[in-house]
Amino acid sequence: MAALLETLTLPRATGFPAASLTPIASSPIAQLSVRRNSLPESRASKLKINSFSSSGSVRLRSKFGRRGGRIVCEAQEAPVQVLPVTDGSWQSLVLDSELPVLVEFWAPWCGPCRMIHPIIDELAKEYNGKLTCYKVNTDESPSIATNYGIRSIPTVIIFKDGEKKEAVIGAVPKSTLSTCIEKFL
Repeated sequence: MAALLETLTLPRATGFPAASLTPIASSPIAQLSVRRNSLPESRASKLKINSFSSSGSVRLRSKFGRRGGRIVCEAQEAPVQVLPVTDGSWQSLVLDSELPVLVEFWAPWCGPCRMIHPIIDELAKEYNGKLTCYKVNTDESPSIATNYGIRSIPTVIIFKDGEKKEAVIGAVPKSTLSTCIEKFL
């Protein structure tokens, strides 16, 4: 890992006049610190910051010389989130969806609901693009829960083409939910 930190190149922001940019080395935000336990002692104490080079970038390099290694930051996929649904967004997000929809009915005070949240998050990531996942707080949107006969939480309902297809009640294993989802993909 220490070898990867030999050179760090940060391109200058485009679209701003050069006069409005403060060199990173003098910016209060850029007070870089290196944890001494993250690099060997000899390397952690010898890192330095060079100010803007002629190419308009900032380099972080050690006194050991350049090895040519650069860290390239690429945007990763945005994290898949299980978004909340309310009475106002129910029709457009769940019933009018072109993809199958998994809806978790939950409440903040419900212990088993907190146990199943990470499972729903994993399923949302696993089936991203094939299935949409939402959650309904039954305390904030009791009318939705009443319309679908929710009497116990957590309850997970799968909708396809605007219709309730299957319901699973209770904190169940991921494999149980995956089996239900696979039927409707």
